[in-house]
Amino acid sequence: MSFTQQFLAEASEILAKLDTGAIDKVVAALANVRGRGGRLFVLGVGGSAANASHAVNDFRKIAGIETYAPTDNVSELTARTNDEGWETVFVEWLRGSRLNDKDGILVFSVGGGDLERNVSPNLVRAVQHAKKVGATVCGIVGRDGGYTAKVADACVIVPTVNAAHVTPHAEAFQAVVWHLFVTHPSLKSAATKWESEATKKAA
Repeated sequence: MSFTQQFLAEASEILAKLDTGAIDKVVAALANVRGRGGRLFVLGVGGSAANASHAVNDFRKIAGIETYAPTDNVSELTARTNDEGWETVFVEWLRGSRLNDKDGILVFSVGGGDLERNVSPNLVRAVQHAKKVGATVCGIVGRDGGYTAKVADACVIVPTVNAAHVTPHAEAFQAVVWHLFVTHPSLKSAATKWESEATKKAA
């Protein structure tokens, strides 16, 4: 089997193993955030930060949820990192945004955060603050989910099928799963361009 065949076979295996119940639980939690007029904050580092930026567009445009990603504001992110340190960069951003019990956070992460190993401590601090103020905590994470999966109200864990490919699969399936979220009938509130064009042609 070639590398390409192996990688795609792993992706297929992950699809088959995704917990649909966990996915539906996150959808319901996000629908509740929207229903009570709350905002959604999407948090991620590295490739997950890029995914967070893309997801903000989809949650706002397709699902009609007021959504933000701290990493979209490079000036504030770097100022806080420089002046206050990396560990608190997200939690202070959330405090400045007055995160409250109507709101929700959605964590994109390979490991989910781990203070003991000093892995993504900024995500852990943000999740701790969200729990403290009563905000809804959701996630799409890899491995065992780390701190996020332990305390989240709803969380999708991308199954590990090859330890050597945890990061690319976790980040790739963040996109698959959040696109499922915004397409789900419980969340989708606006037509997407190409699907609506196809409907027009069919009519």
